[in-house]
Amino acid sequence: MRVTLLGTGDTTGTPTVGCDCDTCETARERGIERTRFSVHVENERTGESLLIDFSPDFRTQFLRDGVSLPDAAIVTHIHFDHLDGLGNVFRVFDALDLYAANETDPKTGNSVAETVREDYHYLEMLEVHPTTPLEPVEICGFDVTLVPVDHPPLICYGVAIEDPETGAKLSLSGDTSYDIPDPSRTVLADPDLLLADAIVPAHLCEYHPMGGRHENNDGVPRTFGTKHMTREGALDLADELNAEQTRLVHLAHYYPADEAFEEPLAVDGEQYDL
Repeated sequence: MRVTLLGTGDTTGTPTVGCDCDTCETARERGIERTRFSVHVENERTGESLLIDFSPDFRTQFLRDGVSLPDAAIVTHIHFDHLDGLGNVFRVFDALDLYAANETDPKTGNSVAETVREDYHYLEMLEVHPTTPLEPVEICGFDVTLVPVDHPPLICYGVAIEDPETGAKLSLSGDTSYDIPDPSRTVLADPDLLLADAIVPAHLCEYHPMGGRHENNDGVPRTFGTKHMTREGALDLADELNAEQTRLVHLAHYYPADEAFEEPLAVDGEQYDL
């Protein structure tokens, strides 16, 4: 299993357009990018590949990193930075299988699968497969499970991907607070690589209108506001899941420049062989 981090940034990416903060300036000076979130997973046994989420930066990411076009894809939720790149499949793909959860979202009245099918009805090459969370499905030779996480007000899912022959396992927290349900944690546990949402360091919670939540025993917030984990929350989750290796993703440019590029914060283009 070869994992390529195509996009490791949050909704605006780093550098952010029109921003001259120290972090964005440092990223420009170093030639570092954190584009909007997307992950490419190649099954070298079968010659197939799977894409997690459609970044608005789809074209740039695939041209830059030279990975193969996917045979199948997953959409974790319908926020634009995870979905709006789907239009890039037009006149690029002859066919694409797309998997998304079949649970109805009380906020929208549709499941993720239904929203994708309705919003991208014009993509005739797209075959949408409504998928039941917490039930594994075989995709590209992998056992893949969508797991409910906590990203109000919309429903959102993490993903566990396991190679049934080699035992290699990749877990993605998805966009989530620290309050991931126990059944989902069980599915995500014991990965060789965990990609965990860590939008900002915990000390920035003082600037969020809702502050921080889910404090650890030392009073450090593990959730920034309501939607995303802090760096500290993501690292606590990694310990609890017994992750062999962890990379922090969905990172905002609000990280101070002297913290923004430290381990284990990811940048675009990283590759891992599991």
